Amino acid sequence: MTIADKTQKLLQLSESYDALLYDVDGTLADNMSAHKAAYAAAALEYGIHLDTDIIDETAGWPTVAVAKLISERYGKDFDFDEFALRKSTIFRTEYIRQTKPVEHVLQHLRQEVGKKKIGLVSGGTRKTLEITLEVIGVTGLYEVLVCAGDTANGKPSPEPFLLAAEQLNIAPERCMVFEDGDPGVQGAIAAGMGWVRIDQL
Repeated sequence: MTIADKTQKLLQLSESYDALLYDVDGTLADNMSAHKAAYAAAALEYGIHLDTDIIDETAGWPTVAVAKLISERYGKDFDFDEFALRKSTIFRTEYIRQTKPVEHVLQHLRQEVGKKKIGLVSGGTRKTLEITLEVIGVTGLYEVLVCAGDTANGKPSPEPFLLAAEQLNIAPERCMVFEDGDPGVQGAIAAGMGWVRIDQL
């Protein structure tokens, strides 16, 4: 399918919903390979040769939660917050300005501005997300941004999605979620929302 075809497909799928909730990394922003590189670089500083498949497995998780899993899986004891901060710093310093949008998802969002409520729900930190959104041209196009630390639990918990719906004042069943990973889809289902995997159109 062409970008135009994929955009049209998303418009059809979201037609009956009142609010659209987009994941950022891997969904609006084509930056997962950069995130993997930043995780690998941070892990190396702790003596870990990271298999970055773990990042696909944990798509949408807060960075601190991914750090905890890396610690457990590789049997290395370190401060999870410190690791997360280092990973985020590497990403912002070396990769973030190269971020490109996922074009059909960005076009879909742009076409729905003013027609539907728009929220972003991500496991990333607010500081990093705001730069990413500026780079891909999404600043000012959404009403709500839910990110790491805004809820007690991140994806696959439904909490981030339910908070976004509450802040938009839209019932969960009237919300559609756009995701590129299983944890986000699990969270959307648990929240009682519609969902689409943008990488499986």
